Amino acid sequence: MKRILFYDCFAGISGDMNLGALVDLGVDPAHLRKELGKLHIEGFRLEVEPGMRKGISGTRVTVVVEHPDNEKHRHLRHIEELIHASSLSDRIKQKSLNIFRRVAEAEAKVHNISIEEVHFHEVGALDSIADIVGAAICQEFLELDEIHSSPVQLGGGMVKCAHGLMPVPAPATAEILKDIPVKSGLVNHEATTPTGAAILAATVDRFSERMDLSIHKTGYGIGQRDAEIPNVLRVFLAGLKSKQVQDVSEEEALMLECNLDDMNPERYGHVMDQLFAAGAAEVFMTPVVMKKSRPGTTLSVLCNQGTAGQMKEILFRETSSIGLREYGLTKSILRREMVVVHTSYGDVEVKRSYWNGKVVNQKPEFEQCRKLALEHGLSLEEITHEVFKNL
Repeated sequence: MKRILFYDCFAGISGDMNLGALVDLGVDPAHLRKELGKLHIEGFRLEVEPGMRKGISGTRVTVVVEHPDNEKHRHLRHIEELIHASSLSDRIKQKSLNIFRRVAEAEAKVHNISIEEVHFHEVGALDSIADIVGAAICQEFLELDEIHSSPVQLGGGMVKCAHGLMPVPAPATAEILKDIPVKSGLVNHEATTPTGAAILAATVDRFSERMDLSIHKTGYGIGQRDAEIPNVLRVFLAGLKSKQVQDVSEEEALMLECNLDDMNPERYGHVMDQLFAAGAAEVFMTPVVMKKSRPGTTLSVLCNQGTAGQMKEILFRETSSIGLREYGLTKSILRREMVVVHTSYGDVEVKRSYWNGKVVNQKPEFEQCRKLALEHGLSLEEITHEVFKNL
């Protein structure tokens, strides 16, 4: 069965909360300290102790920096050299570097400098090195097949950064979490730090509102702040519920809709082509009756968060609509595979769909069937029959 780590970021995430949660889930602190020792740097130590927030018990991990002067003037290349020179496994090295690069790229964009010029606390500080490399060590220790996460709580208010007071989310955090589902306003402080955001952005395979999994074990990472809600990061070690669920994957998506009653129908095809070319998953039109009993059309576009901006631009530019509706939804998608069927007229690909371990739908590729029908002077029905006969 797949081993899945699920991050429940209802109160946000920071680097130390992540370490606490994964240790609470079962990572051996002695193993974590031993692996961090392979970096061959001095000046910090890990304190691991039980903690509690609002009646929820868990583990608090604190990175204690003993020699602050050692953490100044580090650029990304210094971090990369440090990790490459260590005796950590290649997988831990690569995961650590991916997380660091997420932070560095965000800071470079925010400050309009090259990534080589980035030097700041979030990348250079010893506690961030321990948090990020420690995250990679812990995830590898758990021998995970996949990592999932809920939407990420950002918090609210202002946060003090090296450059002064900034609105939450801090600019780097907002950049790191681009195209990742987030929530805000639950608390009036920074709930998700750049380091926490980068750990998620670099390692999570799937973000979803729903956790359709079987929970095997739960861990809680205790945050440093005692807030009005439990300041904890909850993680689950989980597996898929059943064979049936393995045949279904879920994706978060957006539906954009607008009603049209004053647009030339000749333009509909052009608009649909533009939307599909921009990455729409589905585009469809539904006849509706609008105010004053006028006939109209609802234009619906299914897309993901990353392409929503392009879809809106096309709809406003290419249609007569002056307003859109937008709502989130979850797509359930059956597992599919393509098989090649050999017939006396040529090869045809057939798309198979599975539910609960069984084939529930088989569909020959239409254009391939059409091509063979025209080449051999046969009907589509005859070609399709030949394909199914040879399945």
